[in-house]
Amino acid sequence: MRPPTGEQFIIARSVDGRQLRAVVTEVAAGLRELVFDGVDLVEPFPEHARPAKAQGIVLAPWGGRVAGGDWRHEGTTQQLAITERDKGNASHGLLRFAPYRLLEHTESKVVLAATIHPQTGWPFLLDTTIAYELTDDGLLVTHEATNVGTERAPWACGAHPYLAVGDTAPGELTLTVPAARVFNAEGLIPTEETLVDAMDASAPDLRGGRRLAELDIDANYAGLEFVGGVATSSLLDAGGRGAELWQDSAYPFAVVFTPSSFPASSGAKHAAAVEPMSAPANALNSGTGLVWLEPGERWIGHWGIDPVGF
Repeated sequence: MRPPTGEQFIIARSVDGRQLRAVVTEVAAGLRELVFDGVDLVEPFPEHARPAKAQGIVLAPWGGRVAGGDWRHEGTTQQLAITERDKGNASHGLLRFAPYRLLEHTESKVVLAATIHPQTGWPFLLDTTIAYELTDDGLLVTHEATNVGTERAPWACGAHPYLAVGDTAPGELTLTVPAARVFNAEGLIPTEETLVDAMDASAPDLRGGRRLAELDIDANYAGLEFVGGVATSSLLDAGGRGAELWQDSAYPFAVVFTPSSFPASSGAKHAAAVEPMSAPANALNSGTGLVWLEPGERWIGHWGIDPVGF
């Protein structure tokens, strides 16, 4: 039987005598596994399963939701396909169920490509690539997009990893995200931006770390603190062991999603998605964070996940 996520690309590297290993899927260029020294750094899913709750996938040419699936371009209403039927939105871009083409596969690196063709609600032509590379520090992800059409095109992207520290219980895990601002929302569509410590903030301040078991969040964060060119979030156990997710300035936003009944391989559990985002949800309508690529212009962004405390 063929896996529902297509071909599985395995990459591995020895780091100080311990193995760092990742599995990337053909469909959605998803990160299915990331394991260091036998410990899962992201929530894995079986080869025979589909990713739950957008687990590990690429979000492009937008992340999150487009309210009602419609937006305006040069005075014309564009109607995207509704992919979140219960809320009536277009969700997580146009590559969620798309197969990628293999460009390169070495022992420690895989590069995949997908073209976003003109379609309902999207009259643009973009070439995209994503590279997953294992280094001595951890996993490096490089995402590129090039406008290969004849008119300027909007662009936003993100990724949807769920961080993990093996099978450590959520009551023993601390989630930290260096964001000073959060978007209040209606129906998960951002409205106004506010300080995370404001009385009307719709999601908690995670800068000092919070126990995962206490959190119930699905929110777009902004105002990330960049140090040395990157903003770093983390999920750590009581001993300081775990995963750090970093993102460069091409990703100035982050979505934090902490479902309490995530369908993990071992059963329902409390999970933590930290999603590097170049723009918040509904950017095609709000314009916040949206990049416009001229014909021939290229966008590039980097993020990654590193093991820490091992």
